[in-house]
Amino acid sequence: MSKPFYVKYEVPKELADAACEALQIAAKTGAVRKGTNETTKAIERAQAKLVVIAEDVDPPEVVAHLPLLCEERKIPYIFVPSKEQIGKAIGIDVTSAAACIAKEGDAAGLIKEITTRIEQIRRGTQ
Repeated sequence: MSKPFYVKYEVPKELADAACEALQIAAKTGAVRKGTNETTKAIERAQAKLVVIAEDVDPPEVVAHLPLLCEERKIPYIFVPSKEQIGKAIGIDVTSAAACIAKEGDAAGLIKEITTRIEQIRRGTQ
């Protein structure tokens, strides 16, 4: 299956797993915003530290604006394979197309590491 049009770069599995782990830690010790609407607001208000977007969103237009907004605001974003992963990571019983970390909590170091790796991948120097 090909990637949706909004997926700008390929994310290695271990990096996607690290992003979910960061969401999990931040949900317990910091603050996360769940869902496309809350994530969009956090990006627009420059509160998001890391945005996590699912690749299996249907219709894709639901989250297609997020990478563009993130780039505009210089906020790091990452793609994970499924909505279930995001939902599970933030501790809710339903899936979530997107989520973001608003307050890092204990995940600050992990977020910094993920952000660095994302930059390397996007520049093609990984």
